[in-house]
Formats: sequence, structure tokens, C-alpha cells
Amino acid sequence: MTIAIAAALLVAVFLTSTLSGIFGMAGGLVLLAVLLAILPVGTAIAVQGAIQIVANGSRAYMSRAYIDWKILGLICLGLLAAGIVLFILRYTPDLATVCIAIGLLPILVWIPQRWLALDASKPLHAFVCGVLGGGLNLAVGVSGPTVDIFFIRTPMDRRKIIATKAATQVVSHAAKVVFYWNATMILTPLEWGWIAVAAPFAILGTSAGHWVLQRLTDANFKSWTRLIVTAIGIYYLARGISLLI
Repeated sequence: MTIAIAAALLVAVFLTSTLSGIFGMAGGLVLLAVLLAILPVGTAIAVQGAIQIVANGSRAYMSRAYIDWKILGLICLGLLAAGIVLFILRYTPDLATVCIAIGLLPILVWIPQRWLALDASKPLHAFVCGVLGGGLNLAVGVSGPTVDIFFIRTPMDRRKIIATKAATQVVSHAAKVVFYWNATMILTPLEWGWIAVAAPFAILGTSAGHWVLQRLTDANFKSWTRLIVTAIGIYYLARGISLLI
């Protein structure tokens, strides 16, 4: 990793953490795209997970008073179930599959509520959220749009949504780092040093995003979330299809 690439990574971490601080998602999608351009798939997923633990952890801490611990616990149980299945199957990701899967995820946020009325505040729905969201996070590196359909239609306000999703993502990203630990062995100590340096940038970006979040209305928050995630999804889908061609 050259100095120029490392510097670009630090900027990307700050900007994507700001984006996630505002919308609770989308930042991880962009950051993974940057990492996939410079690292092998499994390594990129693990490194993104390590950085996102810091970004989501700081966001969860700032909003800790709003975390719904019951929902978080049920989602974690679902994540554990998904992780066991993928481990038994000895799942290994490839770049084209990852890009196409991520590119198709935004479809979920446009499904009318009457078609798929999911609500993370319901115990069974929270567990399914953990299975699907946690499983996708392990399989392709991100799961924001999948998790979002369980939260964006709940009666919770934006602060509770952000806080609970952030806490969920901390656990999910930690599981991802463990799952792909062997893939991180190719990184040099210097490259790990740059990743460590990126941590404060993630916290600064999260703080900036948190400041903007407090000034958004619930209506604007949910509308912009759909539009931004869809735009990112189109990029991933185009890249995945190009790789297949």
C-alpha cells in the first residue's frame, strides 16, 4: 500500500463514516468499494469490518441512551445462527458475486410496506433480521439495505433507529473480522498501521455525521436513505456485471 493509497483510504474512511453517521448506513457500502479496488475480496471484507467496528462503535456510544437492548439481543441470536451455517458450508466469496449481490440489495428499500411489513421491534422479525442481515454481512461484506427494511418501517424515531442499528453492526462487523481472519494474514505490519491510523478518522467522521443527523427531520432521513443506497447499488451492479462479461 503506497502513501498515496493510504492517504486516499484515510479520506475515504472519514467521508464514509460521516455518511453512516447521518444515515446509519451507506458509508460501509462506499468504503467496501474502495477496499475492493486495492485488496483481495476476503481481506477487503475483513478490513472494512475492522474499520466499521470503530465507526459504528463510536456512533453507538454517542447514541447509547437510545439503544433497544432487547432488539439487539434477538438480532445477535440470528447472526450467530447465520454464522454457524456459513462456517459449516465453508463459504468463500468472489468479487463478481459480491458486487452483484450488493447491487441488488437496494431493491429491498423500495418494496412497498404492504408487501413486506417487517418491523424489528417484533421479536421474530428481529431474529430474522439477524439471520438475513448477519448472513449477508458475512457473505458479501455489507447488509445495510437488508437491515434497513426491518428498521425504516418501525414506529421508532431516527435516533433509536441509528443507535440500535449501530450497536447491531458493531457485533456483525466483529463477527466478520473473525470469519475472515485468515484472509488478513497477507497484510503487512505497515498496512495494519495505516488501518489503525484510520480509526480516529472514523470517529471524527461519525461525530460530523451525528451533528448533521440531529438537524434532519424523520421524513428527510428516510427519503435520502433510499436514494443514496440505490445510487450506490447501481454502481455495484454495473461493476459485477462487467466482471462477468
